[in-house]
Amino acid sequence: MIVRHVDEIKGTEREVTGDTNTWTSRRLLLRKDGMGFSFHETIIHAGTETLIWYKNHLEAVYCVGGEGEIEDLSDGKIHPISDGTMYALNGHEKHYLRAKTDLRMICVFTPALTGLEDHDADGVYPLIEDECA
Repeated sequence: MIVRHVDEIKGTEREVTGDTNTWTSRRLLLRKDGMGFSFHETIIHAGTETLIWYKNHLEAVYCVGGEGEIEDLSDGKIHPISDGTMYALNGHEKHYLRAKTDLRMICVFTPALTGLEDHDADGVYPLIEDECA
Protein backbone atom coordinates (compact mmCIF):
# COMPACT_ATOMS: atom_id res chain seq x y z
CA MET A 1 0.00 0.00 0.00
CA ILE A 2 1.21 3.49 -0.83
CA VAL A 3 0.01 6.37 1.36
CA ARG A 4 1.29 9.89 0.80
CA HIS A 5 0.16 13.37 1.76
CA VAL A 6 0.81 16.23 -0.65
CA ASP A 7 2.65 18.13 2.11
CA GLU A 8 5.27 15.34 2.07
CA ILE A 9 5.90 16.07 -1.64
CA LYS A 10 6.38 19.82 -1.32
CA GLY A 11 10.01 20.86 -1.52
CA THR A 12 11.21 17.43 -2.70
CA GLU A 13 12.28 16.15 -6.13
CA ARG A 14 8.61 15.14 -6.66
CA GLU A 15 7.57 18.81 -6.71
CA VAL A 16 8.45 20.19 -10.14
CA THR A 17 7.94 23.68 -11.54
CA GLY A 18 7.94 23.96 -15.33
CA ASP A 19 10.69 25.86 -17.10
CA THR A 20 8.12 28.50 -18.05
CA ASN A 21 6.99 28.89 -14.40
CA THR A 22 3.35 28.52 -15.48
CA TRP A 23 2.73 25.39 -13.42
CA THR A 24 3.88 23.42 -10.40
CA SER A 25 3.28 19.67 -10.27
CA ARG A 26 3.32 17.54 -7.14
CA ARG A 27 3.86 14.02 -8.37
CA LEU A 28 2.22 11.68 -5.89
CA LEU A 29 2.66 8.52 -7.98
CA LEU A 30 5.38 7.98 -10.57
CA ARG A 31 6.40 5.08 -12.79
CA LYS A 32 8.79 3.73 -10.14
CA ASP A 33 5.77 3.26 -7.83
CA GLY A 34 4.63 0.45 -10.15
CA MET A 35 0.98 1.42 -10.63
CA GLY A 36 1.06 1.66 -14.45
CA PHE A 37 0.01 5.33 -14.35
CA SER A 38 1.19 8.49 -12.63
CA PHE A 39 -0.96 10.72 -10.41
CA HIS A 40 -0.32 14.42 -9.81
CA GLU A 41 -1.67 17.52 -8.15
CA THR A 42 -0.82 20.36 -10.52
CA ILE A 43 -1.27 24.06 -9.92
CA ILE A 44 -1.61 26.14 -13.09
CA HIS A 45 -0.61 29.62 -11.99
CA ALA A 46 -3.07 32.52 -12.39
CA GLY A 47 -2.67 34.68 -15.47
CA THR A 48 -0.63 32.14 -17.40
CA GLU A 49 -1.00 30.35 -20.73
CA THR A 50 0.77 27.05 -21.43
CA LEU A 51 1.07 25.26 -24.75
CA ILE A 52 0.74 21.52 -24.17
CA TRP A 53 0.82 18.54 -26.52
CA TYR A 54 1.04 15.11 -24.91
CA LYS A 55 1.78 13.21 -28.11
CA ASN A 56 3.45 10.43 -26.07
CA HIS A 57 0.93 10.23 -23.20
CA LEU A 58 -2.78 10.15 -22.47
CA GLU A 59 -3.95 12.43 -19.67
CA ALA A 60 -7.15 12.85 -17.69
CA VAL A 61 -7.57 15.99 -15.58
CA TYR A 62 -10.09 16.87 -12.87
CA CYS A 63 -10.27 20.47 -11.65
CA VAL A 64 -10.82 20.83 -7.90
CA GLY A 65 -10.39 24.58 -7.71
CA GLY A 66 -9.99 27.77 -9.72
CA GLU A 67 -11.09 29.07 -13.10
CA GLY A 68 -9.58 28.90 -16.55
CA GLU A 69 -10.02 27.42 -19.99
CA ILE A 70 -8.63 24.88 -22.41
CA GLU A 71 -8.39 25.59 -26.13
CA ASP A 72 -8.24 22.61 -28.50
CA LEU A 73 -5.92 23.70 -31.31
CA SER A 74 -7.30 21.09 -33.72
CA ASP A 75 -10.70 22.80 -33.93
CA GLY A 76 -10.29 26.10 -32.04
CA LYS A 77 -12.95 25.21 -29.47
CA ILE A 78 -12.51 26.79 -26.04
CA HIS A 79 -13.92 25.00 -22.99
CA PRO A 80 -14.25 26.70 -19.59
CA ILE A 81 -12.64 24.96 -16.62
CA SER A 82 -13.77 25.32 -13.01
CA ASP A 83 -14.17 23.19 -9.91
CA GLY A 84 -15.84 19.95 -11.03
CA THR A 85 -14.69 20.02 -14.69
CA MET A 86 -12.97 16.94 -16.11
CA TYR A 87 -11.25 16.73 -19.47
CA ALA A 88 -9.43 13.81 -21.07
CA LEU A 89 -6.86 14.16 -23.82
CA ASN A 90 -7.76 10.85 -25.45
CA GLY A 91 -6.64 12.00 -28.91
CA HIS A 92 -3.31 13.58 -27.91
CA GLU A 93 -4.86 17.00 -28.58
CA LYS A 94 -2.46 19.94 -28.79
CA HIS A 95 -3.94 22.68 -26.61
CA TYR A 96 -3.52 25.86 -24.65
CA LEU A 97 -4.30 25.80 -20.95
CA ARG A 98 -5.08 29.22 -19.53
CA ALA A 99 -5.62 30.07 -15.86
CA LYS A 100 -7.70 33.07 -14.81
CA THR A 101 -7.07 32.18 -11.16
CA ASP A 102 -4.81 29.46 -9.79
CA LEU A 103 -6.20 26.17 -11.11
CA ARG A 104 -5.78 23.15 -8.84
CA MET A 105 -5.86 20.09 -11.06
CA ILE A 106 -5.68 16.36 -10.32
CA CYS A 107 -4.00 14.60 -13.26
CA VAL A 108 -3.47 11.00 -14.32
CA PHE A 109 -0.96 10.05 -17.05
CA THR A 110 -0.40 6.85 -18.99
CA PRO A 111 2.20 5.72 -19.63
CA ALA A 112 3.33 6.78 -16.19
CA LEU A 113 5.73 9.70 -15.91
CA THR A 114 9.15 9.17 -14.37
CA GLY A 115 9.21 12.58 -12.70
CA LEU A 116 12.00 13.96 -14.90
CA GLU A 117 9.75 15.27 -17.68
CA ASP A 118 9.27 18.91 -18.63
CA HIS A 119 7.51 20.36 -21.67
CA ASP A 120 9.71 20.98 -24.71
CA ALA A 121 9.21 23.92 -27.11
CA ASP A 122 6.19 22.14 -28.67
CA GLY A 123 4.61 21.49 -25.25
CA VAL A 124 5.52 17.78 -25.37
CA TYR A 125 6.71 15.54 -22.55
CA PRO A 126 9.36 13.20 -23.93
CA LEU A 127 8.80 9.48 -23.57
CA ILE A 128 11.52 8.57 -21.06
CA GLU A 129 12.34 4.86 -21.12
CA ASP A 130 14.80 4.82 -18.17
CA GLU A 131 13.12 2.83 -15.39
CA CYS A 132 15.52 4.00 -12.67
CA ALA A 133 14.13 7.55 -12.67
